[in-house]
Amino acid sequence: MSQFHRTAAFHTLGCKLNFAETSTIARQLTDAGYEKVSFDEKANIYVINTCSVTENADRECKLHVKRAMKANPEGLVVIVGCYAQLKPEEISQIEGVDLVLGAKEKFNILSYLDDLEKSENEGIVHSCEIEETDFFIGSYSIGDRTRAFLKVQDGCDYKCTYCTIPLARGISRSDTIENVLKNAREISQKDIKEIVLTGVNIGDYGKGEFGNKKHEHTFLDLISELDQVEGIERIRISSIEPNLLKDESIELVSKSKSFVPHFHIPLQSGSDELLKKMKRRYLTKLYNDRVNKIREVMPDAAIGVDVIVGFPGETEELFMETYNFLNELPITYLHVFTYSERENTEAAEMKGIVPISERKKRNKMLRILSEKKKMAFYQTQLGKTLPVLWEHENKDGKMFGFTENYVRVQKDFDAASVNQIEFLNLEKILSDGTVSVQSSYESFLAKI
Repeated sequence: MSQFHRTAAFHTLGCKLNFAETSTIARQLTDAGYEKVSFDEKANIYVINTCSVTENADRECKLHVKRAMKANPEGLVVIVGCYAQLKPEEISQIEGVDLVLGAKEKFNILSYLDDLEKSENEGIVHSCEIEETDFFIGSYSIGDRTRAFLKVQDGCDYKCTYCTIPLARGISRSDTIENVLKNAREISQKDIKEIVLTGVNIGDYGKGEFGNKKHEHTFLDLISELDQVEGIERIRISSIEPNLLKDESIELVSKSKSFVPHFHIPLQSGSDELLKKMKRRYLTKLYNDRVNKIREVMPDAAIGVDVIVGFPGETEELFMETYNFLNELPITYLHVFTYSERENTEAAEMKGIVPISERKKRNKMLRILSEKKKMAFYQTQLGKTLPVLWEHENKDGKMFGFTENYVRVQKDFDAASVNQIEFLNLEKILSDGTVSVQSSYESFLAKI
């Protein structure tokens, strides 16, 4: 590719980890002289970072290739990410795709661009066997001024029967503590107020830190060190397996100066029978204990839960076990996923397929439960004065922010508040599900 073509656009599908990795790839290109432009602008290169977790990975990938081709029919389209690792040949057949890079190759994108030309037929594939993906590339995203996603771990050694992530991302491996701290300090110097720790299985942090399978450090070591980094107002833990969330880590967060009282803990099912079929590494008693430990030391913490509906063998009775378990748990909100079959997973071969219509019905029931739980939690926070970090978006004259414990609040847009933390009184729940705020005495003191 000619040295004169120097514009690149990026689009990310999927998780926070993907956003962190897209930012790292974008920095590689900008450091090499490319100008970063919007995805709907004319660019010489379009990089699409894909996800394999969504049901419509194939459709979403095609949709964004079309967007790129509409913006510039001569633009080169590069597909990376989990879907690119799982289905590289399939993606290479999509009209408009020029290059497909697997898990190992995506961070070496520059070396593939020099001789790349617009494809006549199908895209070129560079994709290793996933067993070769045994290295770690540290990443963080600084897409908006308010928060950064900091990647500390990648891959997974768990064998959950529904999941393709180990096939797409390889074995569990970690960044070194030194590099994580270096990245955290870099972020703090950019006036970013919040860091979100991300990974595929961040509770497994420390495994593979120096290329072997030992745990040189633990997740507790990591968060203890990060808590000492100056200049970071907030650190949020994205998602952590219940069996890896230890009492000591919960205690540290409860006393921390930086870590916020917010946990996201995957459950997947409230039925022990289904947890065993899923090959999860805990049963409901352990999960219940984790939630109650958090509530004991942080009564106002936000606790989010991932749950899958329609897993093979989920009878009405077993679904109601999940529903009742969640209904009784003191949690804040749910992320509900409708089970969909994935090639090369054990679950795809299991009997007891749940009809799609039933899966959708159960999803809706849990989403309604989630909304009730969230509103009940918000209700308990009304009248309290809490620190709010404001985001940069101006939506119809309103701006939005989050308290430390993940209550979403709004007020009239004020440019001076963007990326600022203000102590505000939580007033009432509005019709759109956010909370209105009013200035407090603490807010007044902070300004004088």
